[in-house]
Amino acid sequence: MKHLKLHCILLAAVIAAVACVDASAQFRSEAFSQSYNNDDPSKVDSTEVLFSFKDYFAGLRHEKEIGIGTMAGGSALLIGGAQIYNNQKWKLPIVYGAIGGSLGAGIYLNSTGRKDAAKWCFIGAGLAYWATAMDGVINYRPNDYPHPGTATLYSILVPGLGQIYNHEYWKLPVYLGAIGFAVHYYSDCQKNYMRFRNIYLQANDPDIEYTGPITSEQALYYRNVYRRYRDYSVLAIAALYFLQVIDANVFAYMHNFEVDDDIALRVAPTMILPERQFASINPVSQQAAFGLRLGLSF
Repeated sequence: MKHLKLHCILLAAVIAAVACVDASAQFRSEAFSQSYNNDDPSKVDSTEVLFSFKDYFAGLRHEKEIGIGTMAGGSALLIGGAQIYNNQKWKLPIVYGAIGGSLGAGIYLNSTGRKDAAKWCFIGAGLAYWATAMDGVINYRPNDYPHPGTATLYSILVPGLGQIYNHEYWKLPVYLGAIGFAVHYYSDCQKNYMRFRNIYLQANDPDIEYTGPITSEQALYYRNVYRRYRDYSVLAIAALYFLQVIDANVFAYMHNFEVDDDIALRVAPTMILPERQFASINPVSQQAAFGLRLGLSF
């Protein structure tokens, strides 16, 4: 009898183990094969792919609509792509002429030794490239307002322009003033850093008899101080720049989110009934309770 019980227990354990293994395998196969999103893949606005060359070139062929981020990102590499997508191909000779002509002139002048003139040509090519990007953003669905992508790219290209696009003009003195102060502080620290750096180099140059009022140790100390403050000012400029970009994006999304002044507070008596399943456990503490109900409507 004992052996029969033991065999039954072992048989039950084997059956349970097989069932568990089968259930586990079935669970794993379903977990990896089950789709939790029944949306049409062509209509899904996914953030998993930030940029797709396939979508970008399909947009250039006008086979599908692409977002402003895809258009701007692709046009940063393929110059003139934004003008093609916006059906303004007549601008392409102007774009390529301005950028290519400035670059060619700068390379030629630099090879002949006229570096100052070449520098201004390179600056002109950069400005033409920036103007091409700005033109593409301006002409992307100009009547689709507010558009968060447009506000974001405006702020990336010109600090404060996204706030102007969102009609939040009062923010301009805040951001531009803070960025301007940080730039001025950077310039001042850079100037003093170079000043004490040169003094330190002169004080430690064995070929020069240094007789200045500042010692080598003092010059080294102030050089390091102003270098540290200069680096802090660079971080401040970057932080303020990205803050105004984020601000333009967020408030473009929240443009239609309005809260009016119609706020009401309603007070009414209420009675809280106990749960029936707990009443048999502790009937004393599970009695009905009376109180006030507050409701806030806006």
